[in-house]
Amino acid sequence: MFLHILAHNLKYRVVHFTYYRSKETISRQFNNVLRAVMKVSGEYLKFQDHNNLEGSEAYKWRWFQNSIGALDGTHIPVTVAAEDKPRYRNRKGDISTNVLGVCGPDLKFIYVLPGWEGSAGDSRVLRDALRRQNHLQIPNGKYFLVDAGYTNGPGYTSNVANEVTTIQVS
Repeated sequence: MFLHILAHNLKYRVVHFTYYRSKETISRQFNNVLRAVMKVSGEYLKFQDHNNLEGSEAYKWRWFQNSIGALDGTHIPVTVAAEDKPRYRNRKGDISTNVLGVCGPDLKFIYVLPGWEGSAGDSRVLRDALRRQNHLQIPNGKYFLVDAGYTNGPGYTSNVANEVTTIQVS
C-alpha cells in the first residue's frame, strides 16, 4: 500500500476501496512505514561530494570555479481548503506551493525544501532554508548560482559577470 500510494499519488480513500481496509488503518500503516524508512535512510542514502566533476561536465563549469551548483524555486499546483487559497495564490493567480530546489553541477539534487505557500517569494524561502535545523549548508568560499529572484548574499550570487571574462561558443 505504501508504494502504491507514493507511486500513483493516491488518496487514502482510493486505497480504501482497492485494498478493503479502513482509512484509519491505511493512514496508520503508511505513517509506520514512512517512519521506518526515515530511520534507515541514513544507512541507505549516500551523499556524494559534488566537487568531483570529470570530462565534459568539468569543462562546462570551468567559468564558475567556486560554484557548487545552482538553486531556484518552482511553483507546483496544489489543492487546498477554501480558507487557505489566498495564502497559496501565486503572482500569476494560480494556487501553488513554492518549492526550493538545489542541484550540484552534476544536476543531482543536494537539497529540497517543499511546503511554502505560493505567495511566498523565493528570497523568503531561501532565508528559511538557511535558518532551519537541517539547513542548506554552503561551505566558506563557495556559492550557488541563482536567478534575479534572489538578492546577492554570502553563499549565493546572481551576478557572475565579474567572474566570467570570456565566453567561448562550443
